[in-house]
Amino acid sequence: MGGAGEFWVKLWGVRGTVPCPGPATRRFGGNTACVEVRCGPHRLVFDAGTGLRVLGNAMAASEEGRRDAHLFLTHTHLDHVLGLPFFKPAYQPGNCFELWAGHLRRAGRSLQEVLCRLMESPYFPVPLDIMHACIAFHDFEAGDVLEPYPDVRVRTAPLRHPGGATGYRVDYGGRSVCYVTDTEHPEHGHDPAVLALIEGAQIVIYDATYTDAEMARFRGWGHSTWEEGVRLCEAAGAGRLVTFHHDPERDDIQLDLIDAALGDRLPGSLVGREGMVLEP
Repeated sequence: MGGAGEFWVKLWGVRGTVPCPGPATRRFGGNTACVEVRCGPHRLVFDAGTGLRVLGNAMAASEEGRRDAHLFLTHTHLDHVLGLPFFKPAYQPGNCFELWAGHLRRAGRSLQEVLCRLMESPYFPVPLDIMHACIAFHDFEAGDVLEPYPDVRVRTAPLRHPGGATGYRVDYGGRSVCYVTDTEHPEHGHDPAVLALIEGAQIVIYDATYTDAEMARFRGWGHSTWEEGVRLCEAAGAGRLVTFHHDPERDDIQLDLIDAALGDRLPGSLVGREGMVLEP
């Protein structure tokens, strides 16, 4: 695990909707949402898309002893949970994982119930309880403040997405990283919940599925644009914007163009790509 005082972020999957492997997406990556945040000796993981399989393979191959993590889900649409059944460390006795979700309680559902349905016939050949690691499930309401470790504070906020979703802010050692994906900005002004969540943060990972020019065609789909990410960061006094949840139809060349435009609009900001490591 990381050393005391370390604080960094690694992107393991940056796509939305569906995995899109192939030569046209090789440089930015084709796996769906998964972000690792290391706070000293603690590992936090955000979303369990297909990028979680790659993270799990790296964890299983490492020389760490017991592998522990808190896994926070924005929501349970397939592109954000599809990696969970293929997360190798969850099948290894002695490991410990705590899973969190903030969008289900108001609907009268539980995270454990929903994930059990994901891994049952006829959708999957083995049940969730075949995972031999110690696994705990936590349901909360978006807006709650969580403390997975005494020195790590996780603020949450509700997002504008069909069925609900949760945005997260990790505060550690006086620095902050925000993870805000699967949210639709209002037609006028900014989402006040998102604005408050990202205020003054060093890094904001933000849903940029569309561009402003495309947005009118996709109102009601629950996603946002890289340009709105820029406007939010400017209004909130946040630092680096890292765009995320790329449309699976957007290839590397198109993302290169967005990356250049983003760097001009908000210097230091980047289009997220698999394998990218960032320090707040």
